[in-house]
Order: sequence, then C-alpha cells, then structure tokens
Amino acid sequence: MFLGEVLGTVVSPVQIPILNGQKLLIVRTLTPDGRRTGKTRIAIDKAQAGVGDRVLCLDEGSGARGIFKDPEGAVKTVVLGVVDYVELERGRVYDHRTTKREGRA
Repeated sequence: MFLGEVLGTVVSPVQIPILNGQKLLIVRTLTPDGRRTGKTRIAIDKAQAGVGDRVLCLDEGSGARGIFKDPEGAVKTVVLGVVDYVELERGRVYDHRTTKREGRA
C-alpha cells in the first residue's frame, strides 16, 4: 500500500471489460510525511476520490484482483480510501480540513 495524491483522471473509451464503468485516476506516490516521490500510477477509484485528495492505494495485483473477484483481471492499483489525516511521531503532518484541493472550498 502507499499514500498518494490524486492529480487527475484518465478517460479511456476503449478498454478491457473489467474496467468498464470504473473511474481511473492519476495518483502521485507520496512519503508518509507528504514528500513527492516522483512516481505516478493509474489507479481504479473505489473511494470516490477527487483531484487534490490524499488517498490510500493498494498496489499489488492479486489483492487488487480480489477486490473485483476476477483472478485473471488486468488490475494492479486501486484507490481504497480518502485520507482524513496523517499523524507521525512529530505530530499531524496532513489534515484534509486545512488543505486546499482543486475545485473545493
């Protein structure tokens, strides 16, 4: 699993059946304290996340395929949740209530 930040969406009018009706997000991976790693993933959104949201992602094929109950599905990365806050030893390093996100107040 990893923490990420939603950068945008992907539209794919032609795709494999397991992706039909699924929202695809571009997610940048983050360290626990919020630093960008420079890596991005395309993930299936199961948490109704939006651009700017910090999210919790599963990035492991067999676990992701299990969510869709398709052992042969071409799925690896899934957004499982929107993060409310991240707290480390030194205290809270992220809080969605105080972080401005695109298109939101």
